[in-house]
Amino acid sequence: MTNFEADSKYLHGMLDPKLIGKPEDTLKKPPVEILGHEVEVYDLSNPFGPGVPLWPYFEDIKIERMHYHAKSRVLSQVLTHTMHVSTHADSPIHVEEGFPSTEQIPIEKYIGKGVVVSIPKGKWEKIMPEDLEKAEPKIQKGDMVIVNTGWHRYLGDTVKYFSYAPGFYKEAGEWFVKKQVKAVGSDTQALDHPLATREAWCQEGADQRNQVLPWLANEYKEETGHTVCQDFPYWEPCHRLLLTHGIMGYENVGGDIDKVTGKRCTLVGLPLRWVGGDGSIVRIIAIVEKK
Repeated sequence: MTNFEADSKYLHGMLDPKLIGKPEDTLKKPPVEILGHEVEVYDLSNPFGPGVPLWPYFEDIKIERMHYHAKSRVLSQVLTHTMHVSTHADSPIHVEEGFPSTEQIPIEKYIGKGVVVSIPKGKWEKIMPEDLEKAEPKIQKGDMVIVNTGWHRYLGDTVKYFSYAPGFYKEAGEWFVKKQVKAVGSDTQALDHPLATREAWCQEGADQRNQVLPWLANEYKEETGHTVCQDFPYWEPCHRLLLTHGIMGYENVGGDIDKVTGKRCTLVGLPLRWVGGDGSIVRIIAIVEKK
């Protein structure tokens, strides 16, 4: 920056430049106190922006600058995207007709005591009730549950992240409902196993063109000797079990998840108050009392 620019009264909207703070001032991490206790806050959200990884059948996001500094002296951007991208919450209307949309859900369902558990899984493995029973700390009634499979480490525009992921299926969904948890999140691409989604699922005998990725179903059959329909006869059963029973669901959890895995904490993942919304990008955080 030249001396002229630094001294110009026009650079900062005719304010004296000495009154303007420094960029580093905005980046200092302040202490956080909640109900009289100092806490540590961990961000379990993945980044959102240009090039964000997308489901195989989604249109790309668009980010356009309506105002920018050289033109308007402010930055304002217009976003066009699905709410089911990056770290987000699904709403019941997303999977079942006549069920509530985002703005109708009590905000209390997105805040509460919770636990982040480690359940490492590999390609196409299912997270089963016995895995959830053995998880530490123990999952309790009313918990918000985040499952760390380790798959968040592969987040990217890749077949591995979206198509070879492990995941929940009917058995896990039934377990969560019986346990009466408040919310469930996973560090994978969806609340359901990828082979139980439109990526590869189709009814027995149906045209394979109903699948977004027919090659995925073919690869599964070559590796296992079974068809997708034999091993995954239901379409997105975990979504439907959780959301219709009032259990909120988070997908693509990541960020600092490893730092709170194995801990009890307070979890907060708030959606936009979108009227008629089928889901929402969230900033999900874990709060741990400072020792």
